Amino acid sequence: MVQPLEFPGGDIGSLAVIGTANDLAMAAARPLHLSVSLILEEGLPLALLRRVVASMAAAAARCGLTIVTGDTKVVERGKADGLFISTSGVGLLELPDPVDPTAIQPGDVLLVSGDLGRHGVAILAARHALDLQPPVQSDCAPLWPQVEALLAAGVRPHCLRDLTRGGLASALAELAEGSGCDLLLEEAAVPVSGSVARTCDLLGFDPLQLANEGRFVAVVPAAQKDQALAVLGASGGALVGCVSSAAPAGMPRVLLRTAFGTERLLLPGSGELLPRIC
Repeated sequence: MVQPLEFPGGDIGSLAVIGTANDLAMAAARPLHLSVSLILEEGLPLALLRRVVASMAAAAARCGLTIVTGDTKVVERGKADGLFISTSGVGLLELPDPVDPTAIQPGDVLLVSGDLGRHGVAILAARHALDLQPPVQSDCAPLWPQVEALLAAGVRPHCLRDLTRGGLASALAELAEGSGCDLLLEEAAVPVSGSVARTCDLLGFDPLQLANEGRFVAVVPAAQKDQALAVLGASGGALVGCVSSAAPAGMPRVLLRTAFGTERLLLPGSGELLPRIC
């Protein structure tokens, strides 16, 4: 679900398809097939529906998957915010070992796959008719090509996590809790575009907490960081931190080293900065 249904760089159709394909990619699974269910609000313009369905077909082609089944329902006016889409996907695992937070170890390094915050800012601008110059496009994009490139380069990630709702801050908090390890993030190393940074400064947002739809964080062994950086750096990715140590039981933390050299706790945002965003 998202409002508005169309936004710079995408729409609800491409968002639904790419979002599920990316969930599979984060398990190191090649996306294969997708089911799609549409919930249409009475009065939804047919022209908009045709654009969204065409966008879904194009997104499926980009992701290399096929839409194989689905369903459609119509509800009363005012009951569905225009259009809801529910998707489920099936993929093929490309690694024998699980890719999840329990595999994270002290000494691992953290990399992001590109600049952060563009999806959140694009939705904000579209929703409130902000005339940002230059306009900010959503980063909505398939993640499997980058994951596949990592595997082809010999990188065996311990964990992958897409940076959707809650952004990098929430993702790292989940990884710290799931692994039982402290994570250290270098603020100066996090890539943020100038337009996103200026918008956040003006409106009081933190780009570390904004949603992304085409970005992920990879936790990889330190011995493989050069191979991983060579792959992700080509699309603006960067080495942004490390897994510092095993934390005392029940107390894993995410520490942010600021540009001034000080350290502070990085906490996930409370509530939703922008509801109905992904």
